[in-house]
Amino acid sequence: MNRIKIKNFGPIKEGNMQNDGWIDISKVTVFIGNQGSGKSTIAKLISSFTWMEKALVRGVGDYNKKWFERKNRLRNFFLDYHNINSYLKTDGDSQSVIEYEGEAYVIKYENEFLTVISKESNNYPLPQIMYVPAERNFIAYVKTPKELRLSSPSLQEFITEFEKAKADIKGLLPLPINNAELEYDRLNDTLNLKGRDYKIRLSEASSGFQSLVPLYLVSDYLARSVKKRSTQDEPVTSESMSSEERKRFSEEVQEILSSNSFTNEQRRLALSALSSKFNKTVFINIVEEPEQNLFPSSQWQMLKNLLQFNNMNAGNKLIMTSHSPYLINYLTLAVKAEIIKSNLKTEASKKNLADIVPLESTVKGDDLVIYEMDEESGTIKKLEDYKGLPSDENELNSELEETNELFAQLQEIEKGWR
Repeated sequence: MNRIKIKNFGPIKEGNMQNDGWIDISKVTVFIGNQGSGKSTIAKLISSFTWMEKALVRGVGDYNKKWFERKNRLRNFFLDYHNINSYLKTDGDSQSVIEYEGEAYVIKYENEFLTVISKESNNYPLPQIMYVPAERNFIAYVKTPKELRLSSPSLQEFITEFEKAKADIKGLLPLPINNAELEYDRLNDTLNLKGRDYKIRLSEASSGFQSLVPLYLVSDYLARSVKKRSTQDEPVTSESMSSEERKRFSEEVQEILSSNSFTNEQRRLALSALSSKFNKTVFINIVEEPEQNLFPSSQWQMLKNLLQFNNMNAGNKLIMTSHSPYLINYLTLAVKAEIIKSNLKTEASKKNLADIVPLESTVKGDDLVIYEMDEESGTIKKLEDYKGLPSDENELNSELEETNELFAQLQEIEKGWR
């Protein structure tokens, strides 16, 4: 399991108060907490350090160990990508310390330098990493998002994948809420939302649809693309690489083919090993506030689909930040459904379960971890579980209980009037 340790970075001060400071990055990882507590900060750091490990394994261009370990590399190159370079602290005892342990590398930032240590692992699955920003609804609001002049590289990358996903639509794409469907008008380069008795442009739709569609469209497209490429008989193609990757891949292929030191069998094995460097076989989906602008029942429909995408490949990961108590409760349903599913014997009972929670959207209790962030102390703690289920004693549920308590106090005041 990958993990990360963070101290004195932005709103995060002491970091995780358990597990020697390590934060496990599980198959489904959720960060909850108040505004300014560091949820997005930690999600962006996971995105950055996961990409670093990927670049090191892939060896594309000049991204080698020496390049990474130059002073200020983290601040000027990686943190700037997510606009969090100002969060880095370099003074005295409050200096930032970040340590990431992946499948292939350990990467540590301390005293203004990155240190890279190879784990010499042969089991590293090359990931497709996608950061889905909270600003995604802005993309759906305008007519031509690819023409926007944006200063955020992460949002630009999301728009690039959004455009690819849009072009991949064939016919009508069913959406998980309101029995709506999505249509791509290639002639006018617009997305239309279709219901039983209406058809409107996405830019004219409700804020809920404008938040949902980019998230759903890109997640669906990338999950299916990675699933297709991860099959053994699926070759690396130019469409699955960036321009930089294509150049590097072509050069290394030519080097293998022209080498006289290889036998035909060795050449085949070398080409296979090279392909595995570029063939993305897992999807890491990092989503800010998936519940954004959605009614509770729509949050559940959306979450079931995100979990389904996450279950397409064994190595896929879903990382979410959230303010929604409903999301945590729905994850509890998904875990409970997995417990029940493993004990079902008949098709009829499986069908009954699937009517509540789709069988492809369940979550193993050991695959889910939820962390609570505290904006005042800058600390993080893991949410405990009860018999494999997330505990009800979390900050989001506490806010709901507080509302009930306040209502009870109002009733007491009302009684005094009578």
